[in-house]
Amino acid sequence: PILDQTAYTLFGNNWLVMDYIKKGQTENLDAYIAWMLKATKGYAVKIVNPGGTEAWGWGKNCTAIDDPVPYFEVTPKEIITGLAETNERLGLPHSIHLHGNNLGHPGNYTTTLKTLALTENIPVNKASGRSQNLHFTHTQFNSYGGTTWKDFESKADAIADYVNSHDHLTIDVGFVTLDETTTMTADGPMEFGLHSLNHLKWANLDVELETGSGVVPYIYDPKLHVCGIQWAIGLELALLVKDPSRCHLTTDHPNAGPFTRYPTVVSWLMSKKARDAKMATLHKWVPERTKLPGISREMDFYEIAQMTRSGTAKALGLEKSKGQLGIGADADIVIYNFDPTTTDATQNPELIEKALGAAEYTIKGGDIVVKDGDIVALTNSKQIVWADADGFNNQEVINDIVDKFLKYYSVTLNN
Repeated sequence: PILDQTAYTLFGNNWLVMDYIKKGQTENLDAYIAWMLKATKGYAVKIVNPGGTEAWGWGKNCTAIDDPVPYFEVTPKEIITGLAETNERLGLPHSIHLHGNNLGHPGNYTTTLKTLALTENIPVNKASGRSQNLHFTHTQFNSYGGTTWKDFESKADAIADYVNSHDHLTIDVGFVTLDETTTMTADGPMEFGLHSLNHLKWANLDVELETGSGVVPYIYDPKLHVCGIQWAIGLELALLVKDPSRCHLTTDHPNAGPFTRYPTVVSWLMSKKARDAKMATLHKWVPERTKLPGISREMDFYEIAQMTRSGTAKALGLEKSKGQLGIGADADIVIYNFDPTTTDATQNPELIEKALGAAEYTIKGGDIVVKDGDIVALTNSKQIVWADADGFNNQEVINDIVDKFLKYYSVTLNN
């Protein structure tokens, strides 16, 4: 009840977006994005399986960035670049937030590299205050080598090399925590593929004109080589990307695992001893098909703070108020019962996990809400943060919106 939040509005399979991109109507595209963000109180332009979820309405998918979207004559490549350029023209606080095509399939790292390169030469709007024009989400799911699940292997090193040599993007990891969880995403065809693998219950929804979604329960079984390699890929990405402020700690909650496992993930990042102990319980192919056993890096608390606080705030365009302790910042502070000057984190990973799993103090906006590990107040109300984009004053777009609602939506524009 006290967590500040934002909404990322989905645009990558939106009919009007694809139509404006196809026609090259950039002013109309800008105006429509600005209108939609206001209408939904959205904060960022989110793109999930661009074109692929619309294709799923016809039982198809777009697994490559040059695959045409049925009936729209545009490609994921054009959707991504078109929305990235609009995002910069509008000067939104966050870059486009991209879930790439071909997620979760062996060999998809080549699609990922091609996707990351799409925005290399799109200039960042300096007025936005950020340095990236692309944030690539839960990258672990897009860093796969091999041709089938049988020869499945990690290609995290190739993705990390790209991130290290290009400064136009940030990523988050999507650590697999080897839990029982429930996957939910706007990548509709991916969820059907997952259901086809595990045969658990599958829910699917086509959201008229805008996107689609799916929900499937999933068990990341530590006995299976695929799940073990996925676990290792997440850690490889985080440890091989040199700048932790550009590689953020997530579990893609709940898709790769619940966010309550963050303390465990931090213990793996800070302690090779913890990683090695976990790997010893996994399938024998995990050390053979990943680079993780040879990675000696152990992060410190400053690097973890960059991955989870300052780096994320900067990427979101919230660094003036969040992720730092300077004058004028929100007094959002957590205090853990762990002294790194007297306890070696690398040798005591269980103590890291214990400390981070139960904060001694949590201060929200200057108010103490957790004291001595107990919740003492929930009086500080949350803030909903949204982007009031300038540039919407286009009668042609208004007419298009009214027309689409009349012809195709099951609710009216007033709704």
